[in-house]
Amino acid sequence: MITPLDIRNKEFSKAVRGYKEDDVDSFLDLITFDVERLVTENSMLKNDNARLNKELQRYRGSEGVVLETLEAAKALMGDICASAERRAEILLKNAELDAELIQREAKESVEKLIEESLSLRQRFTTFQTKYKSLLESELERFDGLSVKLFAEFGIDETNMQKANIMKPWQESKETKVLKPLKEEEIKKTMLNLRIGEGE
Repeated sequence: MITPLDIRNKEFSKAVRGYKEDDVDSFLDLITFDVERLVTENSMLKNDNARLNKELQRYRGSEGVVLETLEAAKALMGDICASAERRAEILLKNAELDAELIQREAKESVEKLIEESLSLRQRFTTFQTKYKSLLESELERFDGLSVKLFAEFGIDETNMQKANIMKPWQESKETKVLKPLKEEEIKKTMLNLRIGEGE
């Protein structure tokens, strides 16, 4: 390849009917200048081309990495989705099992409370019957003791009826429930007792 220096240093032989030396030198100077400019541009373009090739290779390598990263991300997202679905299914099954367990415990608790309620009712009925029986037996005993007590004072049943001495407990005809005598009735009974003793 001819360089600008080759053009500048080129020497032509002289002939009898040759070109004008000054015109040839001026033209060669113009050609030298253009060739220098072209060589410089060519060098710059080669450098740019080499740089762009390097960048292209780097981008091609990056493209492969990006594609691999995208594929890995897709695979990871698929795994995450599958794992999330499995976890959701497990959570749902656990929730259903917990709900069944709570329902079963609630039913058992209700049944137990019903049994306890029935047992308490039976115990209350038994207690009520026993307590009523105890009160009735105590009242009968009290009646017997009052007769004995009045007998010790020399008052028999005839005198008790005469003195209008009533039992310390009366049975209410309306309610059929034993109720205590009022204080006035007790005073009246005591007064009748004293009158009975005076006779």
